Amino acid sequence: MNTHDSARPEPPPPRLTQTPEPVRAPERAKAPDPTKAPAPAPAPAPAPDGSQTTDGPQGADPPRRPPLRALLAHARPHRRVLLLILVLTLAGSAAGLAQPMVVESSLTALMTGGDLTRELLLMLALLAVSIALTWTQALVSERTAEKVVLHVRRGLIYRLIRLRTAELDRTEPGGLTTRVTSDSTLVQHAATSGVIQLLDGGVHLIATVVLMGMTSLPLLGITSGVLLVVGVAMGVVMPRIRRVTTRAQTSVGEIGAALDRALGAARTVKANGGEATETARAVAAAEDAYRAGLTGARYHATIAVLSALVVQASFLAVIGFGGALVATGALDLAALIAFLLYLFNLGGPVLSLVGGTTSLQQGLGALTRIEEVERMEIETDVDETPARPAGPPPRVTLENVTFAYPGRATTLDGVGLVAPAGGVTALVGPSGSGKTTVFSLLQRFYEPDSGRVLLDGTDIATLSRAEVRRRIAYVEQDTPMLAGTLRENLLYAAPDAADDEVARVLRDTLLDTLVARLPEGLDTQVGARGLALSGGERQRLAIARALLRRPQVLLLDEATAHLDGLSETALRHTVERAAAHCTVLLIAHRLSTVTSADHMVLLAGGRVRDHGRHGELLGRDELYRDLAATQLTAAGA
Repeated sequence: MNTHDSARPEPPPPRLTQTPEPVRAPERAKAPDPTKAPAPAPAPAPAPDGSQTTDGPQGADPPRRPPLRALLAHARPHRRVLLLILVLTLAGSAAGLAQPMVVESSLTALMTGGDLTRELLLMLALLAVSIALTWTQALVSERTAEKVVLHVRRGLIYRLIRLRTAELDRTEPGGLTTRVTSDSTLVQHAATSGVIQLLDGGVHLIATVVLMGMTSLPLLGITSGVLLVVGVAMGVVMPRIRRVTTRAQTSVGEIGAALDRALGAARTVKANGGEATETARAVAAAEDAYRAGLTGARYHATIAVLSALVVQASFLAVIGFGGALVATGALDLAALIAFLLYLFNLGGPVLSLVGGTTSLQQGLGALTRIEEVERMEIETDVDETPARPAGPPPRVTLENVTFAYPGRATTLDGVGLVAPAGGVTALVGPSGSGKTTVFSLLQRFYEPDSGRVLLDGTDIATLSRAEVRRRIAYVEQDTPMLAGTLRENLLYAAPDAADDEVARVLRDTLLDTLVARLPEGLDTQVGARGLALSGGERQRLAIARALLRRPQVLLLDEATAHLDGLSETALRHTVERAAAHCTVLLIAHRLSTVTSADHMVLLAGGRVRDHGRHGELLGRDELYRDLAATQLTAAGA
């Protein structure tokens, strides 16, 4: 008989509230960095965006970067191409600025009876050069913008898929996905066209003003007054665009979260008549996005009016004042026309500055949400590919493990237990006693607040998460499937499995008959979240997937909850055979599962209340007798 401790005398004591008390491990951080643990672990790999990821203590915030600096960091890898785009843009602007000078020369020649051939050829050449430069700049700019958004999205995807479980538990998936879609697009425009527009608009505006001053300083004075008034008004409006963009993007994320909630549990929603409730939730988020959009539309309309006012008000002032100067002979008509052409040309750099600033403010607003993801803790040690574990199955030990979920009361309070090597150990206890939490710690979804989790004496905190999860296979309670085929789900963690291994696990889990009657066999689609399969079929597929990995430890969280009696018996025999070459821990909610286990641990209130075999616990523990008479029997009915 496998017992909790090989040195434990028979008969067992009347009630053991804890396993033999091991020496308490020193207090450690909630999420130790594997690279600093006693045993060596692979160094964290950099994210695809080139940034160095961190795997420090939970809750540690990386230093925040100023928003503009963070935005420019996304553009930095493309700085050479962006410099080329800027040169092309400035060259196109220079070609446009030269045209009024040629027009003034042409008018002077026309009034004096000179030859216009050179001026006309020059104007045609400037037009051709301007068109060529504009086309080239637009093509290169768009290509670069797509590269920037790919760069941003790759970094976000890398981090989102590696987010720690604690981060995922408190964040809506729908809100996270909008960071990759709509937010990244706004950052794309801000980091490329926005920056180029600002630089080009600034240089173009300065050059235009200089040329206007060379043409007529009095008229420049009139124009500068209008520019100053409009510039102050824009300075008031522009910062508000960032705030309203952040609000609008947050609302869009809430729409995604509401739809993900409703569609992810579509059958539950329909079965409980929750369509109206979920519609109201999603519509409320959409209406908030609408209100934020209206506010943004008002700001954009104000910007459009101010931009038009620059040219129109300046034009009226120059016509009135400039006409008076021409009438008095203080200004040549050709110079007035050239100045007016520069004035009309002024609309280009002003619009460029306005567009660039607007794009920049929108990008900074979206970047605030992207930076939230970049500050979330991720798992940096999951990208290695460990070899299949060799050697005998290990003993699994928890030493004085204490753990509490963030913001909640203690879930495990000094738990100490041993699962003997190569046997079946069942965890039983009332709901909320910490059974599933033990599995979460074994998978390193979370880290203990104190104590240690050991495999044959090796603290799993000294192993990379990839290594831990390669050794320990986990079948979840809800057995979710990934959209795709049966084959893709089955081979998900063991893509190199041989055909005979696949055939064996299909027979062991009674999936061979299911596959045989499907027209497309293993290539049959399982549907979104595996809903094309029954609950029992999903459970058997999840167990087959776990067995195909040939793990050292197999965790089964209520793995037979959806199975009929025949399937449960067959699967129990499969688990018993698996226990010959791996250590099995299962959370039992059926009496038949409990009675066949080699060893049992009774959890209550986050502590080990007792341990032993079914008959032993039934004879000495009142709580266990209650569970056997109610919960376990009901679950097995």
